[in-house]
Amino acid sequence: MPRVSDLFFKTAVVWLILGIGAGLQMAISGDHGAFPAHAHINLLGWVTSAIFGGYYALNPAKAARRIAMIHFGLYTIGLVIMLPALYLMLHGGYTAIEPVVAAGSLIVAAAVLVFAFVVFSGASVRLASELSPATR
Repeated sequence: MPRVSDLFFKTAVVWLILGIGAGLQMAISGDHGAFPAHAHINLLGWVTSAIFGGYYALNPAKAARRIAMIHFGLYTIGLVIMLPALYLMLHGGYTAIEPVVAAGSLIVAAAVLVFAFVVFSGASVRLASELSPATR
């Protein structure tokens, strides 16, 4: 499995654990005010990261490009900024942290645009296993 796929899958599992933890915290406390943060943790953190990992696993030539790791780093940084801030804003009532949520959201959006570029661009790296014997 390509390294970027492995990283996306491992990061997805961390977000899954955090999302389940947030859900349990809401259930135990009876305070469901942070449910939008819980949904974002699960959908952007767990599901979307796993989908990115699957895409790169199915497209190893694209996963081998440097831009794939840039995508991983940018997306992960965006989530690490946005999701805890969103949770604190909704659960803790820290409304002053909204600009941090917005900044993280913009970084996540930029990462999604990078992924769109990866998807729509041709793979510039050919793996040795993809080359025919005549071209090796």
